[in-house]
Amino acid sequence: MSDTNSSFQAPIGTHDVLGPESGQWESLIATFADFAYRYGFSLAITPMFEDVGVFNRGIGEHSEVAKKEMYVFADRGERVYALRPEGTASIVRAFVQHQPATPWKAWYVTPAFRYERPQAGRYRQHHQLGVEALGTEDPAIDVEVITLAWRFFEAIGLRSVRLLINSMGHDECRAAYLSILRHHLASDPSLLCDEHQKAWSHNPLRVLDCKKEPCIDVTSRGPMLPDHLCDDCREHFAAVLAGLTSLGVEAELNPRLVRGFDYYTRTTFEFVADALDGAQNAIGGGGRYDKLAEQLGGKPTGGIGFGSGIERLLLTRAAESDQPLDLINRTLDVFVVDTTGGDVATVLVDELRSAGVACDRAYDQRSMKSQMKVADKSGARLALLVGPQELLSGEVTIRDLRSDNFEQAQQKASRDDLVAAIANLLTK
Repeated sequence: MSDTNSSFQAPIGTHDVLGPESGQWESLIATFADFAYRYGFSLAITPMFEDVGVFNRGIGEHSEVAKKEMYVFADRGERVYALRPEGTASIVRAFVQHQPATPWKAWYVTPAFRYERPQAGRYRQHHQLGVEALGTEDPAIDVEVITLAWRFFEAIGLRSVRLLINSMGHDECRAAYLSILRHHLASDPSLLCDEHQKAWSHNPLRVLDCKKEPCIDVTSRGPMLPDHLCDDCREHFAAVLAGLTSLGVEAELNPRLVRGFDYYTRTTFEFVADALDGAQNAIGGGGRYDKLAEQLGGKPTGGIGFGSGIERLLLTRAAESDQPLDLINRTLDVFVVDTTGGDVATVLVDELRSAGVACDRAYDQRSMKSQMKVADKSGARLALLVGPQELLSGEVTIRDLRSDNFEQAQQKASRDDLVAAIANLLTK
């Protein structure tokens, strides 16, 4: 039971985002939205919780995320739900349910929930943005999705980002490879890390993805997936690589890159930032999932997407530059200072806001001096002064708060001409 006399704080692994930091979030999301629309994607909004089966079937009920990290709960009707741990499965569920025309291209921005140890740029409630494209297996859409992410990272000022890429093949050629990999690992499981000495046989791909030195040593002497692709998967992967090259997007082949979810097929990729610590330098990734729609009850449908964590992106941006991300100007244009004691400020700010002017005002009938201090701290370019004299004359005094010349910084304007006068001053 909580102590009623204590103050509450955000839960462990979560955080509050307030202004002015939230302005960077807004800029980041707005920039991503612009890129998504430019590439033909439309916004999709899905519930933050789903039937637990949506995620168990998608990411794999035996995966680490499903077994240890998902927030699973029963509602009052004893239905078992899970908070969204990632963005793709919910989008594909919505595709299966609503059957939009294909190819269907959707983008999203959403909180995601994982019960894991909080780390740099990654929280138990973190936030993702991403895109998903369903209804085509054309390698050109793989190139398009990867390039969208690449161009977006460039647009927000990231310069030390590398693209790692691999192909996981489809069910048939991957199954043949897994048989060979199991045989290699079975020769001496004791050489693997403590975790995989027992778990290697259930999902050998997790051993390939392990970052611990014993597993890296064992798998480096064994078979690699790209060498065991079938002709169709090899041709598909070659077309993706050629498409990226044609656009000047550099990709590094990483045969260990298998990602963490069971739904991936063929193209898989990850973006890493050299400005971050090597153990936590992934800033986004994704891949193709040609079986996921079918696993969620739909028809076989090719799909590909990627997701990127907002917190990790902003952390990377800060590591690369001491200049904050500021792509959208959210400062005030005008601050109204009213000492008449009536409703003048209320009416004035409403008129200005209706005319598209960003403005604010003081409250509680403060003195002129006190209101001017608030106006200066607000960051507004102009202050509008209304006192008894201005009220009688039907005028407003306009003061440029950012000018060093007091005499030139102040002028009067009639109420009828005020919007035009402000517009003229703001353009100078």
